[in-house]
Amino acid sequence: MNLSLLLFLIGILGFILNRKNIILMIIAIEIMLLAVTLLVLISSIGYDDNVGQTFSIYIISIAGAESVIGLSILVAYYRLRGTISLRT
Repeated sequence: MNLSLLLFLIGILGFILNRKNIILMIIAIEIMLLAVTLLVLISSIGYDDNVGQTFSIYIISIAGAESVIGLSILVAYYRLRGTISLRT
């Protein structure tokens, strides 16, 4: 449980401190989602319940879809502007 809390805090700090780099922001969101998944898995094993394991697979698939959508938006932005910098 402490590991998932530490990963979640690292993800929050990464998201807050890297407001200029969108790739690092996407990675920070992924770290937060994986921390939540780890906590759900630990709770599921602790309570001997299979629903938590099923829910963690769902969270991982949502995280993958979020990455694909975010990176495709990033590619479209790069094609329009010629750079991925968030500065105007």
